[in-house]
Amino acid sequence: MKKTKQVLDILTYNIKPLIGFEFFFKLLSLMIFAPLFISGFNLIMKLNGFTYLTIENLPMFLWNPKTLIMIIILLLFMTLYTMFDIMTIITILDFSYHKEKIKIVDAVRFSLSKCWKVFRLKNISLTFFVLFLIPFLNIGLSSSFIKTIKIPEFIMDTIVQNEYLFWFFIIITILLSILMLRWIYSLHYFVIENKSFKEARRKSIALSKKEHFKDVLSLLIIQLGIAILFFLFIIIGIFLIIFLDKVFDSIFLKSVTSTIIWVSIALSVIFVTVLSTPTSYACISVLFYFHKKKKNEEIIPLSINTTKEVKKNNSKIKKVFILLCIIAFILATIFMYEVEQGNFNLNIEYVRTLEVTAHRGASRDYPENTLASFIGAKEMGAEWIELDVQQTKDGHIIVIHDTNLKRTTGVDKNTYEVTYDEIKELDAGSHFDVSFKDERIPLFEDVAIWASANNMKLNIELKPTGHEKDFESSVIDIIKKYDLSEKVVITSQFYEVLESVKDYDNEIETVYVMGLAYGDILTLDKADNFSIEATSVTKNLVKKVHNEGKEIYVWTVNTEENIRKMIDLKVDNIITDDIVLAKDIIYSSKTSNVINEYIKLVENLFS
Repeated sequence: MKKTKQVLDILTYNIKPLIGFEFFFKLLSLMIFAPLFISGFNLIMKLNGFTYLTIENLPMFLWNPKTLIMIIILLLFMTLYTMFDIMTIITILDFSYHKEKIKIVDAVRFSLSKCWKVFRLKNISLTFFVLFLIPFLNIGLSSSFIKTIKIPEFIMDTIVQNEYLFWFFIIITILLSILMLRWIYSLHYFVIENKSFKEARRKSIALSKKEHFKDVLSLLIIQLGIAILFFLFIIIGIFLIIFLDKVFDSIFLKSVTSTIIWVSIALSVIFVTVLSTPTSYACISVLFYFHKKKKNEEIIPLSINTTKEVKKNNSKIKKVFILLCIIAFILATIFMYEVEQGNFNLNIEYVRTLEVTAHRGASRDYPENTLASFIGAKEMGAEWIELDVQQTKDGHIIVIHDTNLKRTTGVDKNTYEVTYDEIKELDAGSHFDVSFKDERIPLFEDVAIWASANNMKLNIELKPTGHEKDFESSVIDIIKKYDLSEKVVITSQFYEVLESVKDYDNEIETVYVMGLAYGDILTLDKADNFSIEATSVTKNLVKKVHNEGKEIYVWTVNTEENIRKMIDLKVDNIITDDIVLAKDIIYSSKTSNVINEYIKLVENLFS
């Protein structure tokens, strides 16, 4: 509790310059610098002859010497910009700790004067620390400009499913966490005591020696406490709205009180968003000063030349601001009145129907890419089934994801090395559970027969190995044979496969599977639609694709958070391993969240 109070003290002592700086910094990031950095990256692509980036052309793009040089320069400027944010926050917090007032202009001028030191050779590891280590560990310390790095869900699924990759990931995470904790006070030494980053790291390691666990625990407790307080404030506000709704009979009074409370909640959300980064560094600052006192290290306050106090007549500005607030409040009250009257319907339905695709069938409950998995997917309510097809040595089209048979059958051979007579004897179910030992690798034709009889739509991913003959045409012939042309899409991670499909039958619908989607992907005209890994999907991308009359499939989306995110982004098709979860979330509410559930609970208490 004592440390929590200290965090609140240094946050609130210079609260005006802290909020003012972070508000304008976030505004500048959103309106100017983020677009500038994006434009810079787009310029790098253009100068090197790339209009879009996918997994296929990414290696060629990155290994271009000009690309590497330009990206390094861009990263250095991003480091500089981010460090400006961090240094200004630490400067203001240091003044707060020493109970001294500081103005935004002084903190900003001081930070700008130190920014050039980032480019010194002995500070070069700052780039790694600021841009990669802090965001990767996701401990809430990164600047608002540097977004938290998220490992794509399909990569995490692969890591979890592979024992060796899983333990390698755990070991790397532990090592990076230890490194992060050893360097955690280095930015304070760099800013406050004017140390080089190399020296700052050394002093940070010495300061936090044998205190790492306690530091982590203190950070978690402090940040959790602040998060709980904020959440309780929102809950109390919602509770009051529902309570007053029952108390007041007048719709006008309901509208006024609801507006007051919702405005308070909105302001608190903005307030916490602005203070998210300062709060993290306030926690570190408190621990920094605590350890220095404990080790009898001298705590040297920052000394900067402050500007002279200049009084300005800002009464006109204050009056205009108050007038705008009154107008906004009146408009909000009118809106709430219309809502109470039922003139606004806040449940906006999507124009497009969001569908669910079972990834390799119901692969969470059945062995993947088997008829049992496809039947299970249908029973769970999936509209589509995603499956992978390859060609055997003797030209048969089989349903399997891996080129090598070992993971699913235990046989260390490749699909193109064996005939179907050999494959049909293999056990494709025991690797999942012994109760599925009779499951076999199915022929695509058998799946087509089943899909036709059961009115199932198929997402057929062609996975070429380089040993095929008439691969695309063989798949299309089977599709036509069972009259499935209107109920399938042919997909591939290789664009030339889609070109071959269109050359053979231009009417077949194609989907380009992309692990990365950046730039003008709409120039890929052989793709009727796009299947994109979830972390590459943005609101702007969805809008651009939809404006061209195309659809976006998203893979592989297995968590509630990501499913809700894809719903909000208005994608057309979610490819998932958890069919039941996806269907439940889509069915229950397109806008459901924790607060909505709480509102329902409170309403039940009063009804």
